Amino acid sequence: MNPSSPSLNHIDNKPLREKVLDVLREAIIHAELKPGQPLVESDLATRLGVSRAPIREALQILNTEGLLEIVPYRGTTVRALTKADIEELYSLRSVMEVFALCRLFEQPECNNIGIFRELYEAMLRCANEGDLKQVNEIDRRFHDTLIEMSGHRLLALVWNSLSMRVRQVMALLNERNTDLKQIAYNHLPLVEAIEEGHEEAAVIRLQQHIAAAGDLIVEGWVDGEVNSAP
Repeated sequence: MNPSSPSLNHIDNKPLREKVLDVLREAIIHAELKPGQPLVESDLATRLGVSRAPIREALQILNTEGLLEIVPYRGTTVRALTKADIEELYSLRSVMEVFALCRLFEQPECNNIGIFRELYEAMLRCANEGDLKQVNEIDRRFHDTLIEMSGHRLLALVWNSLSMRVRQVMALLNERNTDLKQIAYNHLPLVEAIEEGHEEAAVIRLQQHIAAAGDLIVEGWVDGEVNSAP
């Protein structure tokens, strides 16, 4: 038999606890489980069709990642987000992404900058199709790619932990935005500045892009969640 046969698909042999962890983490990051929402082991076990043991392990890990809050005798909730949390998160995000962008411009040759245009166009296509989840996913990939292309390994490591919180807040904001195309359009000025090789303009546009999103979130933040009012 040909070992490269397309009928031989990769077998997912992740332990059950890791699969449960991935499902719960993604549900929090994609705002399917909202900040402040209580989580009950027995309910989650029933919904996922597993025993309580892997649920308990997953909740402990998510607690260490800062996505949950476990209070003895009071239960487990998705960690609430305050306005101060958002302001700190987005101010730090701005510093990290601007640093990554400047390193990108320092590279003598960067043949992969076209990826930003590709991601923007993919985001716009998904927006036209009304696919919010994919818009969120491509939005994440756009900013992750900027960090990765900086070539700074420690930055990427720190960003990995921060990005989970960024993705969570981004999803809460994007689901409030009735014009998904605007989410994509917000990235276009930055894409154009990178393509044109204008570092100063790119930095300003990146700072404006992050600040505008952070300000919009803080303005709409009521009792730990984004106000659904337009």
